[in-house]
Amino acid sequence: MAGPVPPPYPPLGPEAQPAYPTVPYPSPAPYPGVLPPPVDFPPRRRVRTVIWTLVGLALVGVLVVAAVVLGGGRPAAGSGGFTDTAAKAAIQGYLTALSTGDTETVARNTLCGMFDAVRDRRSDLALARLASDAFRKQFSRAEVLTIDKIVLSSAYQAQVLFTMRVAPTAGARSARGEEQAIAQVLRQDNQLLVCSYLLRTTAQY
Repeated sequence: MAGPVPPPYPPLGPEAQPAYPTVPYPSPAPYPGVLPPPVDFPPRRRVRTVIWTLVGLALVGVLVVAAVVLGGGRPAAGSGGFTDTAAKAAIQGYLTALSTGDTETVARNTLCGMFDAVRDRRSDLALARLASDAFRKQFSRAEVLTIDKIVLSSAYQAQVLFTMRVAPTAGARSARGEEQAIAQVLRQDNQLLVCSYLLRTTAQY
């Protein structure tokens, strides 16, 4: 027969529980002051784009400054620029056409580059003839002496103040040997055209 059943162990009370040493978990130290705002780092691709844009702008600025310094602010004479030499030659050609009655050259200048595209030039040639007649009533000839001032309106237009030596015709009011005048000059197809001419003391031709 079975042996006697051992009595159950009595439950252990709180005082009988094994005592383990408990170590308190250290709490984090508080941050001194106010927390800084979070930093939003831009993506690396955006940073590269900004850097290359700044480099490109800097290169453009350097090129513009170099062009102004090396070019002297005026186009070269070989490309029909507004130099004193080129302006003097263009104005002298126009004055010579006025004094010799070359109406086609006068009309070609006063049409400012549109002469070859105009189909009916009769009215333009008539105006050129009137301008030539009026000029020859004052002067028998005119020679450009100096270019006194060139004022650029754009890369293609300029006002030119110049002095010319003139030979007055018989009965002309002006008896002076030199006159100042203003020419409106246009750069077109690598040449300079005198679109208008104004004598400082009289009317415009």
